[in-house]
Amino acid sequence: MKIVADENIPLLQEFFSGVGEICPLPGRTLTAAQVQDADVLLVRSVTSVNEGLLANSRVRFVGTATIGCDHVDLDYLQDRGIAFASAPGCNARGVVEYVLASLTILFEREGRQWPGTRIGIVGLGNVGGRLKAVLEGLGCEVLACDPLLQEQGVAGLVSLDEVLECDVISLHTPLTRSGPYPTFHLLNGERLARISPRQILINTARGPVIEEAALLEKLRREPQWPVVLDVWETEPLVNPELLARVQIGSAHIAGYSLDGKMRGTEMIYQALCRHLKTPVVHQLQDFLPATALAELRFGSSVESYGALSTAIRACYDPRTDDALLRRALRLPVPEHGRAFDRLRKHYRVRREFGLTRVSFAAPHTEAEGLLKAAGFETGH
Repeated sequence: MKIVADENIPLLQEFFSGVGEICPLPGRTLTAAQVQDADVLLVRSVTSVNEGLLANSRVRFVGTATIGCDHVDLDYLQDRGIAFASAPGCNARGVVEYVLASLTILFEREGRQWPGTRIGIVGLGNVGGRLKAVLEGLGCEVLACDPLLQEQGVAGLVSLDEVLECDVISLHTPLTRSGPYPTFHLLNGERLARISPRQILINTARGPVIEEAALLEKLRREPQWPVVLDVWETEPLVNPELLARVQIGSAHIAGYSLDGKMRGTEMIYQALCRHLKTPVVHQLQDFLPATALAELRFGSSVESYGALSTAIRACYDPRTDDALLRRALRLPVPEHGRAFDRLRKHYRVRREFGLTRVSFAAPHTEAEGLLKAAGFETGH
């Protein structure tokens, strides 16, 4: 059995070497000729899987080690009888932690507080749902918009217009161009114009959910507007002027915790084993290394939200990824796309909050509650 796979899927050899012959290739430039004699295709979000790629192949199983599936033509796979698996929720924790870390930085810059902040979430799937629960645990008022879930009878959801009035707007939708609720350019010029420069806008979903030309024009007029972009409309190319004008920018790595990436590989490995009716041999814990930051300890006088901010920054500070992307875009323009992909391919080791235990010199109920809500382990 031949397995053609994106070379950037972590633990590819470790999980799949016992299943078949692995042929690792760059996912962004994968061609029909390269997959023609493959039985299994494993990808990430940079590969468009459609008729053009698969029409003359013998592929019978496609797996994507990602939450999103907008890069896969699911109707075509179904028509051809090709089995499909994704990794829903695999990197949700990483994306939530990216949002929390970004807000920690912006709140401190602008003197904002977590309690009482109204945060609007667009898209209440694996990431949005987890983020909502965490933010409510931190004392925020959270409004969520998801018309598909609202149609299914999920209570408590609001309109996009209401979300756009919140202090913080965080986007967590898939990219869709058709259907009753397309998300392509969901935040177009008209909707962006209604957002004030006092509101924070974060996009960790897909770049084209925001009309980038309109966003840039608004930032030219309102240069102090706090915008955080992890995704870009023309990836792997990034508009250098837009990057220069956002508060935090990164190379589509919000969900790139080591744990999340490996979890995605494990999920499609398990799905392939089910498809082939073969036993699952490997488990994620077989390969995960120990974390570098196993414990944080605070004195008894630490302020609760101060402990939260310190713990978040100790585990992950997105300003490092921001600096790396800005440095990459100082290269000659023809190198920008390759530099963007290198940042993703050679991403540093980043572990999730839950691997760090936070303790206090004396019982600190409020701080422990906040840290648990953010995902940390607590205890003496």
